[in-house]
Amino acid sequence: MPKKASRLTAEEIHALVQASESADPEPPELESAVEVKKVEFVELDDAGSRSSLSESVEFVWDVPMVVEAILGTTELTVREVLEIGPGSVVELDRAYGEPVDLLLNGRLVARGDVVIIGDNFGVKITEILVSGDEMNALSQAP
Repeated sequence: MPKKASRLTAEEIHALVQASESADPEPPELESAVEVKKVEFVELDDAGSRSSLSESVEFVWDVPMVVEAILGTTELTVREVLEIGPGSVVELDRAYGEPVDLLLNGRLVARGDVVIIGDNFGVKITEILVSGDEMNALSQAP
């Protein structure tokens, strides 16, 4: 399970900034080797998310991704595949009611339950298996 990132309070951030401003300057030989910049924090809206988030990731909204819901798997011979027809039953390696795997570009990212929505099937996600950082890495992968 992914580790939960701890967040600093506004008071802790302010104390860190004050401490770094009042600290003794680095020796002259280190000043030229290291460039230090003051951190600027993005304002959060009422929901606690960055208001500019949709603008910063807007360029990836139309990137196609393959989403697969795996009900189960089995191994068949060519003969068995050729014998499949209407009304055939293919036995899978999972029992009825077990969660299905949700893959994003071939990588397992979540599990969920099969639901029926009108005449279609869907998956209600019950468990997310990757962290936000891992999802960002997935979205940047070729």
